Amino acid sequence: MSLPPGFLDELRSRSSLSQVVGRKVMWDPRKSNQGKGDMWAPCPFHHEKSASFHVDDRKGFYYCFGCHAKGDAIKFVQETENVGFMEAVEILAREAGMPMPARDPKAQEKQDRRTLLAEVMEQAVQYFRLQLKTGAAADARAYVAKRGLNGPALERWEIGFAPNGWQNLWDHLRGKGVAEDLIIGAGLAKPSTKGGKPYDTFRNRIMFPIRDARGRAVAFGGRAMDPNDNAKYLNSPETELFDKGRSLYNQGPARTAAGQGQTLLVAEGYMDVIALAEGGFGASVAPLGTAITESQLQMLWRIADEPIIALDGDTAGLRAAMRLIELALPLLEAGKSLRFALMPEGKDPDDLIRGSGPEAVQSVLDQAMPMVKLLWQRETEGKVFDSPERKAGLDKTLREKIKLIRDPSIRAHYGQEIKDLRWELFRPQRKPRAAFQAGGGQWQGGGGKGKGRWKAAPEPAMPGTRASLLASATEEAQIQMREAVILATTVKTPKIVVQFEQQLEAMECRDQDHAMLRDMVLRYAIDSPGDLSDRIYEALGPEPLENLFALRHVAISPCVRRPGDLELAEMILAEELAKLTALRGLTAEIAEAKEEIAELDDEAVTWRVAQAAEERNRATRSENEDKAIFDVADNGARINRDERDSFAAILDSINFERKR
Repeated sequence: MSLPPGFLDELRSRSSLSQVVGRKVMWDPRKSNQGKGDMWAPCPFHHEKSASFHVDDRKGFYYCFGCHAKGDAIKFVQETENVGFMEAVEILAREAGMPMPARDPKAQEKQDRRTLLAEVMEQAVQYFRLQLKTGAAADARAYVAKRGLNGPALERWEIGFAPNGWQNLWDHLRGKGVAEDLIIGAGLAKPSTKGGKPYDTFRNRIMFPIRDARGRAVAFGGRAMDPNDNAKYLNSPETELFDKGRSLYNQGPARTAAGQGQTLLVAEGYMDVIALAEGGFGASVAPLGTAITESQLQMLWRIADEPIIALDGDTAGLRAAMRLIELALPLLEAGKSLRFALMPEGKDPDDLIRGSGPEAVQSVLDQAMPMVKLLWQRETEGKVFDSPERKAGLDKTLREKIKLIRDPSIRAHYGQEIKDLRWELFRPQRKPRAAFQAGGGQWQGGGGKGKGRWKAAPEPAMPGTRASLLASATEEAQIQMREAVILATTVKTPKIVVQFEQQLEAMECRDQDHAMLRDMVLRYAIDSPGDLSDRIYEALGPEPLENLFALRHVAISPCVRRPGDLELAEMILAEELAKLTALRGLTAEIAEAKEEIAELDDEAVTWRVAQAAEERNRATRSENEDKAIFDVADNGARINRDERDSFAAILDSINFERKR
């Protein structure tokens, strides 16, 4: 359906974003300024304690400085309610008192039909719940009691029973005046192939209602009471209401629990979810009879950044985990991943929690492994790599898997993690040497055939030496110093940001305060450069800026003494960004070369490191030239040595003339 021009603009102007978001978050009163429409809260899209989720009510946009979620009121409703664009528009329009534009007759018909199907499903839920209390359901009640479900639990989960018969539900609904096409359309009955009456889809089964994120009953899952039944578990067929690849069991309550800080768990079946939730793990969901799909994975990530996949401790559970890895690798994003918790062999979460209690489940969850570790385990467990060919085969397999990752940063981190794991597997004999180095020793090569000796660690530096900036200026310290100068320059001269926006976005700040400042600079410098310091102060408080400008190398920087000087800011940013890039490039090359040098003697490795070092030298040459030409006075000002010497000569000449 197309909306008339101006409808969305009017809807956004009538909808207060802070009110829409306020239903899902608790505002931070210390950082929020309601009068200015500047609101802060912990992000509803990922778990955190700090208030990094920002709502600008006047502009109608939100942004999270942690997970980088952003959008307007419509986008927020889509993400939090798990609805489509038009449904989100309808929700906001209803709240704003705006009538939706007239639909075409067919579209209205489809919506009306879905509403009727949902009503039929609710009638079926009530029918099955009543049947569980009848004499015909005695075995079903005994079964659920054996599984640890008491009366209140049966009510909470709306568990019911479909009696054994061909038209029990059909006759009940027809007696209520429900149209035949609606019963069949809801997936509750199937047409007879022999010309008789349609027959019930579910017979002699314990029934579990499946609700969507908005709480509407859209399908059923049925557990067979007959052990000889071909299908132990049976789900509703796909209908206008139900798409099993886009649905999760217990999705709505799990999203609420995850928003309150609980870890999102993904189990395999209804009873696992129920057992986990009853045991205190309310943020538990399950796919519906199929392997997790891409749509379901995206739904999980909208609820939590790092769900834990709680798998049965059997071969089938491991196979499901491996299939999920293949699906997830191309979809990984920064901050979005999976962890895997493998139950003890032969047990599922339901068995474990009933047999050993919630503490046993929590213990397994605490040991959940990241996806890269499970990928490594799959390719190495039970295998022997005692030949170059087998090692090369492992390398090839893992490279192919890593190539599936689209995000270059995540791909690089996976590659590094795999290298570390490979080193541990193939170089166990080198551990004593590493242990000695950790204690301060150093290996000095000498002669051929691996001869050499350990050199003891040098005496520790004096306290005064350790405290000096020069002595502490490791490569990591240099990187943070340059980041600080770059950020100070942008804060003091925000108009320069538009020129260096791309380089600043690519700057990976290792310090948390630096990362927050960079994000604030990128967010506000272009739109409101005049009051950038004030905006940062209001958003983050005084500490980040005070800490930044308290650094000595920042305090004496020309950019601080001459704020607003675009020419000076351009020169400083161009030089510092180039040095930072070169320094990080050399660090990466050295880290890469460390492992390769240990593997083989290759002149190409030496050449690569030499080239990276030369790049760094070229980037820092201007700094060294500055040091050769200038001295730095006590106040931080640079003094040209030639000018200083000339001035001293003039003073000497004047003094000589006076003495005469």
